[in-house]
Amino acid sequence: MSANKLSISLLLCLIGAASGGSANKLRPDFYNLQCPLALQIIKEEVTTALRKEPTMGLAFFSLHFTDCFVQGCDASILLKDTQNFTGEQSAVPDAGSTNGTDIIEKIKGRLEELCPGVVSCADIVAVAARDSVVAQGGPSWNVRLGRRDSTTANISAVSTDLPSPFMNLSELLATFGKKNFTAKEMVAFTGVHTVGFVRCLFFRTRIYNESNIDPSFARSLQEKCPFVGGDDNLAPLDRSTPTLFDNAYYKNLLVKKGLLHSDQELYNGGSTDSIVEFYASNALRFRRDFPNTAIKMGNFGPLTGTHGQIRKQCSKVN
Repeated sequence: MSANKLSISLLLCLIGAASGGSANKLRPDFYNLQCPLALQIIKEEVTTALRKEPTMGLAFFSLHFTDCFVQGCDASILLKDTQNFTGEQSAVPDAGSTNGTDIIEKIKGRLEELCPGVVSCADIVAVAARDSVVAQGGPSWNVRLGRRDSTTANISAVSTDLPSPFMNLSELLATFGKKNFTAKEMVAFTGVHTVGFVRCLFFRTRIYNESNIDPSFARSLQEKCPFVGGDDNLAPLDRSTPTLFDNAYYKNLLVKKGLLHSDQELYNGGSTDSIVEFYASNALRFRRDFPNTAIKMGNFGPLTGTHGQIRKQCSKVN
């Protein structure tokens, strides 16, 4: 190679290194040489946690989702408040939605002992999300790795970028649309609500004030979620198979048994009705389409290269 060609190649490499994070730099085998047991350790801890506490069924995926939708998949959601810093966990939409952070921190501790400074918290969250779905009978996918951790958080973006359980269909479409999700991708992605439990605070208004809900379903929920008090009482998003990743979520919507207002909005006489009907009758297509939406989300704004850092503890910057 000539000196001129060598200098051009070097310049291109330097430009690439300084250009910021890119999903194209992520790859499934990122830790194969640096920390070959990383994925096995994450799977062990996630599987054990779900076995001990089945209500955590949605916790790990929710962390990944909340992280990626706000500032990209950079583990900013894991940063705890300090005297001089307010993290995303303090934002109202995230209240009670950061269950599982202790398990992520435990995983991080094990990996730091094994491979210090190698595996990022952002990647741990991404893999844990996948493993939690698989542990509950759901489909698997190759998680692309190589993310780095942020040193900042964006509390204001939590309110503007995250979909809310109180949103109507047009608001949901707009929020997911900002992340380049199609309507079909949004409905497939929301199918993750086939597992997990939600606090009374987030479905009380629906079971007492809305009409597009099965009356007996509403009454049964009112026993767990009183009109006043009991905000932290839990109810399953899918009452039929709450710890099994299947397509029952969509079947529930067809009979007005969506737990959250935003859930039932997907099947309420709007443009996504036919998509819900499709997944309600095509479990295999749901299992095929859901991983693609998870992969797409995992590519949101990762920090790579020399950007960000590999935190020693997920809850604070180095």
